[in-house]
Amino acid sequence: MSARPEQRKDPVDTIVEQWARERPDLDTVAMEVFGRITRLSRAMGDRLEMAYAKYGISRGEFDVLATLRRSGEPYALSPRQLSATLMLTTGGMTGRLDKLERAGLLRRSPDPHDRRGLQVTLTERGLHLADEAVGAGLALQTEALSALDGDRAEQLADLLRELLLATER
Repeated sequence: MSARPEQRKDPVDTIVEQWARERPDLDTVAMEVFGRITRLSRAMGDRLEMAYAKYGISRGEFDVLATLRRSGEPYALSPRQLSATLMLTTGGMTGRLDKLERAGLLRRSPDPHDRRGLQVTLTERGLHLADEAVGAGLALQTEALSALDGDRAEQLADLLRELLLATER
């Protein structure tokens, strides 16, 4: 799976070529795939962080707002539901909720269905910011993906889904 002569080389190609020289017995296809996934994730994560910073939030804080937004009306979840969805500890979630509540983007209130529980709800301002920020993030991702035509982008999405499901067993 290394670069064909007509293709531009990326940093992963260099790493694979070095391994091929030093250890020609190794099959480095997995290294190529996961090396590129890791580098793409890092690069896009950095770009998204900058995009969300324009809205005064971090990527992690965006994740909280987006989770509430996509939950549908009334845009409310318990802290436990948020933690489970975002795979965060309750301590990590509390810090994010505190900051977002101070910024007026969400509010915490008693859960009407559980006297011992809390409910986290997007404010009108939080809803508006979540909608703007998701649009900005998606525009960045779409721009990056435009390097592939539509069919190839869909094929890549399908292949990555297969790989993700296989690794989450």
